[in-house]
Amino acid sequence: MNETTGDDRSLPPALADVARLGFDYDDGNGIDFEAYDAFCPAEETTDWLRQWTGNPEVDGDAYRLFGQDGTGGNAAVWYARPGRPLAEQPVVFMGSEGECGVVAGNLSDFLWMLADGHGPLEAVLFGIDGSRPDAALTALAERHATTPRRPAHALLAEARAEFPSFAEDIAALCR
Repeated sequence: MNETTGDDRSLPPALADVARLGFDYDDGNGIDFEAYDAFCPAEETTDWLRQWTGNPEVDGDAYRLFGQDGTGGNAAVWYARPGRPLAEQPVVFMGSEGECGVVAGNLSDFLWMLADGHGPLEAVLFGIDGSRPDAALTALAERHATTPRRPAHALLAEARAEFPSFAEDIAALCR
């Protein structure tokens, strides 16, 4: 077991509910996201990160991949806060064309982002352009969230302010 991140690959109840709910892309007006029913295995995560960065020396221990968009970009929980539980870790996105960014400061804020109609791809590639509330995702967030509801643009700004160098740190790993 990795002392920094642990090796638990079971989804927390909130993400399991996200996976069961599913998403409607709605011809580009919805959320382009497919949640997995389990975190990707450690070896698969490391293989993916090595391919994504072109760096055979990196490992995926700090990431728990839990979904992807239609182009193959991945959403992950990133163990950026040592010693804190998974639910308190930020959510990040690494796109199929090298785009990357922090999406939410923790899983609870990620649920509110989804409830506001924005997924990981949309947040990183296009930013937040208003609110498109989703009733089912709002109900899910209301059941599981431990943080107060805030607009998606505020959640994204808070996460990026807390982790301003994430994209540059990832770029530094690329070969």
